[in-house]
Amino acid sequence: MNNIGMASVSQILKPQEPKQTHTYTPYEAQKSFASVLKKSIEEVNKLQNVSDNMTEKLVRGENIDLHQVMIASQKASITLQTTLEIRNKVIEAYQETMRMQV
Repeated sequence: MNNIGMASVSQILKPQEPKQTHTYTPYEAQKSFASVLKKSIEEVNKLQNVSDNMTEKLVRGENIDLHQVMIASQKASITLQTTLEIRNKVIEAYQETMRMQV
C-alpha cells in the first residue's frame, strides 16, 4: 500500500473523540427553531422578489437574458414548493403527536 492508503486506514481506525453535546432549554430550542424558520422564509421571499423583478424587466424590454429570468423563476418556484412540503410535514407530525394517547 502507498502512504496515502495507510494514512486513510489509520484515520479510520483512530478512536473517535466523544462529541460535545449541548442540552438546550425549551426556550433556547424554540428561539433557535424560530430563528431558522424566519431566515428560511426570508430567503424564499428574497428569491420570489428577485424573480418578480427580473420578469418585470423582461416584460418592459430591458436588456436581460431570458435564460436568467427562467433560472430565477425556477429557483423561486422550487424553494417555495420545498417550503410548502416542509410545512406539510411539520403539520402532519404535529397532528400525529396530538393523536397520541398519554
